[in-house]
Amino acid sequence: MANSKEELTTSLEKPDVPATSKRFVPLENNPEVMSTLLHQLGMSKSIGFHDVYSIDDPELLAFVPRPAYALLLVFPVNERYEKFRTQEDSGKPEYNGSGPEEEVMWFKQTIGNACGLIGLLHGASNGSVKEFIEHDSDLEHLLQEATPLNPIERADLLYESKALEAAHQTAAQKGDTAAPSADDYVELHYVCFVKSLDNNLWEMDGRRIGPLKIGSLGPEEDVLSDRALELSVRSFLKREEQAGGGELRFSLVALAQSFE
Repeated sequence: MANSKEELTTSLEKPDVPATSKRFVPLENNPEVMSTLLHQLGMSKSIGFHDVYSIDDPELLAFVPRPAYALLLVFPVNERYEKFRTQEDSGKPEYNGSGPEEEVMWFKQTIGNACGLIGLLHGASNGSVKEFIEHDSDLEHLLQEATPLNPIERADLLYESKALEAAHQTAAQKGDTAAPSADDYVELHYVCFVKSLDNNLWEMDGRRIGPLKIGSLGPEEDVLSDRALELSVRSFLKREEQAGGGELRFSLVALAQSFE
């Protein structure tokens, strides 16, 4: 067991992002920041991120426009979660999907502190929200280039993208608090849940070995439907609590129609 913050940081980051890799300034978990980045990349301004204030109260859920296309769950990484993640991935073949026949487009994370960006890309790249990507935008070009590539090649594409890096840097400076250094250790991690065009619910995390299909949804059910929440966020939180972690600190934002 790690006996210092430095050792814990190493144990959490080593399997995923080498210490020598490029690092981004972490994004603040803020719908305005995430929406700014999304729009800079080329998503229509009619689409944006919204805070989700409850996963159980219908009145609070009603504040989010529907349908909700994607959820970004943000939570503190700990050794308990890392153990579960590595155990669940152990023995599974590494995902190697590519091409237009893929049900979902998955991005492997190889940039430090970029889990917010990877989560945003997963939300914008899958399901019916792709219809709102503006023509000839950086996002459209990025996804066109990424489609035929395997996960390692896609990761290299993101790593070398100047447009992606510039948009991320601009958005990272727009939070309510001072932006940390790119070299800082940030304990928060982003996981995205999306509904595919085939009506399946997927967990998308660039630090896993691939996308995880976690259930099926009806044609009229979105990622904030009761069934989707039961399969995704509620299941995640219940697992953490049963593992002895108590109540997990988390926040949640949804990708949906903008209020404007």
